[in-house]
Amino acid sequence: MYKVLLADDEKLDLEGMRAFIPWTDLGMEIVAGVMNGFDACKVLDTEKIDILVTDVRMPNMTGLELARRALEMSKDIKIIFVSGYQDFSYVKQALSLNAVNYVLKPMDDQELIDSLLKVRDVLDHEQERQNTYGQMVPIVKNEYMLQLLEGTSDDKTIEVLSQEYEMNRFFYPGLVAVIEVDDLSWKLNDETRAEQDEIQQVVSICKEFGISHICKISKFRVAILIEQSDKDVLPLKIVNRVNEQHTFSITAGVGELCDSINEFSASYRQAVEALDLKMFYGKGKVIGHGEVRPAEKEDVKHLDAKLEALFVAMSGYELVRIHDELDDLFQVAKNLKSKFTLRNYALYIVMKLDNYLQRTNENVFQLLGMELNNYDIIMQFETINDIHVWLRRRVYEISETLQANKHKKNWKLIKQMIDYMKERTHDNITLRDLAEQFSLSPNYLGLIFKEETGKNFSEYFIQLRMEKSCELLKTTNMKIYEIADQVGYRHLPYFSKQFKEMYGMTPLEFRRK
Repeated sequence: MYKVLLADDEKLDLEGMRAFIPWTDLGMEIVAGVMNGFDACKVLDTEKIDILVTDVRMPNMTGLELARRALEMSKDIKIIFVSGYQDFSYVKQALSLNAVNYVLKPMDDQELIDSLLKVRDVLDHEQERQNTYGQMVPIVKNEYMLQLLEGTSDDKTIEVLSQEYEMNRFFYPGLVAVIEVDDLSWKLNDETRAEQDEIQQVVSICKEFGISHICKISKFRVAILIEQSDKDVLPLKIVNRVNEQHTFSITAGVGELCDSINEFSASYRQAVEALDLKMFYGKGKVIGHGEVRPAEKEDVKHLDAKLEALFVAMSGYELVRIHDELDDLFQVAKNLKSKFTLRNYALYIVMKLDNYLQRTNENVFQLLGMELNNYDIIMQFETINDIHVWLRRRVYEISETLQANKHKKNWKLIKQMIDYMKERTHDNITLRDLAEQFSLSPNYLGLIFKEETGKNFSEYFIQLRMEKSCELLKTTNMKIYEIADQVGYRHLPYFSKQFKEMYGMTPLEFRRK
């Protein structure tokens, strides 16, 4: 409800406005009705008034003077003048005060109602704009903090963070901790878990511990700045609190201490390096950068490249190459000193394998015969060789299944269609267009397409567009709107929405990760 103050020295007019205007229906309430400017000023001193409806001529203080004082007290107040004088000098002064309207007496109720509706529209628009700004503030801060942590900030960014977001009050030395929700691969395959905004629950707990500088890195990762007094204990407290109170766990990587705002980017990189070693140290704990051994850092750098080479060999059903790539992977495993780190390493390989197979619409847990709640089979192996043999057999089986899928009935036709679609991601092609191109009925084509790919045409075409946009984001310097246009989206917000629905992050976040 918008609050209204009425001021008119004619009691009959004042009571008439109270009685004959449908204030509640207009979304307004009368806070007070007064008969002079001084009483109106007293109300303005004690109440937040949105709309002032005032007579122009009142004794001692005119409505024009009252309006000036009201604007001094609240620059956003809206004013409607009512008067029995159609004098141009009054109208001119009223307009100079940004009056919404000037209603002549004897008053037509509908004319005043129309003026009030106009005021309400203006106030609604201002409220919407203010709400939008309020929503943008944390987004803008997050963007500035991302620039700071990634080392791309300039003097202006530092100034804004220091002055507007109070980082000039940060108590040094401090450090950066990066927190990640564990078991990402399985969560992404479990729609019930994926719907829970677990990282937001982590953010809430960080705020409970008094952390004010928090930066969301991705759907499952957040960075926090920790001040000197809390640096030794706070990361562990946060991890323990989450692990105790929630059904999911988190792991934190912690960077080295820094003495100024410009050093946070180095601490952030160290925290990410430490977190990437979760496969060796296990989940649900705090990993300090100083604890990371140089050999492990080197292993992680090359691990993703080795895994990608394995996946390519699996996709091509190259059995000898699969054998060799697995041997290379387990050369790293031989350097691990405990069952715990070895099993984490094996689980990491399975998770990465699942990520790869998602691109081919396969499910690693189904192909491996593993249930989401029964993946502890890896924990039952006693030696490196046991895990190596098990994984080799499973990888061969998956590769053979992938190869067989390529030769299914209709697969050759579907592959031609997919190639045709890939070449036209920038066009708005439909199932009917595809059917005409291959001389099939749309209904039949839609049926076999779903049987062979597991997705309907529109879902698969969106996936191809998203994959193309990912490639362009990673391999070109094209602007986001240019990439959106390149993959057939003429409306950038809709492209960003679909991209986030598929990958859990915006195109800009994807480019930065």
